[in-house]
Amino acid sequence: MDRPAAIAQIREACKNIALQFMKIHPAVPGLQDEETQKECLRCAHEMTVLLETIKKKIGRLERADDSTLL
Repeated sequence: MDRPAAIAQIREACKNIALQFMKIHPAVPGLQDEETQKECLRCAHEMTVLLETIKKKIGRLERADDSTLL
């Protein structure tokens, strides 16, 4: 797999993961346990931050590749 294909695959996976994360937040109140709710929201936030880090890294890599073409 070449770099552009890898970037596209990772970007698509990140998009799909983000869509699934959006299903977590509205379901958390249904747990009806404050401690568990807080921990679930904290972890979901942490995972979102990590996902955004991946997206930023591949974006920088992609821009670096584009700048070498100039």
